[in-house]
Amino acid sequence: MALCTPVPTVCWRLLRLEGKTLSSIDAVENNSPSEAAQATQTSPDHGHNDEGHVHGPACEGHDHGQTTESATGLNPECTHELVLDIPAEEVSKAYRTIVDNYKKYAKIPGFRAGKVPDSVIRNRYAVDIRKEVIDELLPNRFNKAVTDTGFLPAGQMQVVELTVEDGQPLHVKAVYESVPDFSIEGYQTVTVERPSVELTEEEYQRELEQLRESRVTVEPVEEDRALVDGDWAEISYKGQIQNEDNASPVTGESALIQVGGKDTVEAFSTALRGAKPGQELKCEVIYPADYAEATLAGKTLAYEIEVKAIKKRIVPELNDDFAKELGHYESLADLEKHIREHMADRKHRSLEGEAKNRLCAALAERYTFAVPESLVQEEIDQRLERGLRALAAQGMDTEQMRKLDFGRLRTSQREGAIADAKAAILMDRIAREEKISVSDEELDNGLQMAAIQAGQSIEVLRAQLAQDGGLDKIRQQMLREKTTNQLYQRMPA
Repeated sequence: MALCTPVPTVCWRLLRLEGKTLSSIDAVENNSPSEAAQATQTSPDHGHNDEGHVHGPACEGHDHGQTTESATGLNPECTHELVLDIPAEEVSKAYRTIVDNYKKYAKIPGFRAGKVPDSVIRNRYAVDIRKEVIDELLPNRFNKAVTDTGFLPAGQMQVVELTVEDGQPLHVKAVYESVPDFSIEGYQTVTVERPSVELTEEEYQRELEQLRESRVTVEPVEEDRALVDGDWAEISYKGQIQNEDNASPVTGESALIQVGGKDTVEAFSTALRGAKPGQELKCEVIYPADYAEATLAGKTLAYEIEVKAIKKRIVPELNDDFAKELGHYESLADLEKHIREHMADRKHRSLEGEAKNRLCAALAERYTFAVPESLVQEEIDQRLERGLRALAAQGMDTEQMRKLDFGRLRTSQREGAIADAKAAILMDRIAREEKISVSDEELDNGLQMAAIQAGQSIEVLRAQLAQDGGLDKIRQQMLREKTTNQLYQRMPA
């Protein structure tokens, strides 16, 4: 769940004329009023300020379980329209002030410093001056207008109309989504079954046995004797599929097969019992229809086998030496204590995490409300980002990733993203209801852990996050986790 805290200042991010924002705003300026009007779906006026007004969705107060997209890609059930018109005299004043400031410092060949004509300044720095006029006039007014409505943005705004010209009123229209108001009455009664997280002796012994198996060695049997059950035969083989003349032979070199082993085909065990190294054998194997290796299932193969050696598997004893070989353990007791603690912690975190996910899902299922499409898309983006990182870790290169069907991938993630966005919205509401917060000390502890995992200093990580609002996102995520933990701990055992 990665829902940004809705605060008034968010609305200005898409109005700054930088990077992609510039091209998107230039595009809407070229639209006709009718085209811009078609790009939004609005309803009766919900509020006014001195220089603008805001419209909200007609369906407020109603419950809707699924999201739909308007022409702007927003959910019309959550969408508001904000219009600001700033008088021409204020626009002209801002232009004069900024042009005069440029004149003080502009260095243009053929003109003395401070003596460059206004017309030259305006022509040469038109784009930059326009940006500064917008920055001068809009942010505070825009943020105040949004705050006054009470509909705080969920996600970023979309500018659909913008007119900025010296001597003319500045006109801007934007649309944005907000989380609709809805009741969370009865959330305290929503529960799920709490799993038993205690480590069992059987689980511990299985882990210990797997640890021993990971240290098994295979050594040759020196004595001159025949193979018996339990031995490991090192063989080379060649098998021909019967009744398939063009089939390629099945071959292997230095393969290890346990005579009489539970995973060994009985025909092999029968042929190998009593054989000695150097012997050549023949056997026929009829594989069952449900054999695990599909290419052999249901087929009959005639094998020629050469026994090369008899091997034995040496499973290490559980003692202090074994413990010391594994790491910084002083004794077997020290190793066993570490294994129990690690397994108990892993099981606790895994089962409680699954139960908390079920609790969030149960809450999301109980309450029905419209979900802002921008939050759904953010969730999809994060899911795909995690998936791409996993693919990269598995060895997929950039060129292969470009060939993925991202449209299909986004569609496949949509249902889960809606559920995650709903759960995030609910946790935010419950946190406000219960006055839960994340202190600066808690945030620092979380950043410290993240810095250790990233191999960075906390100062470097904090500076990076501060540039793009990442600190607020981390605090919000920690708040949701803290809220979920409190709800979970209240549930009956």
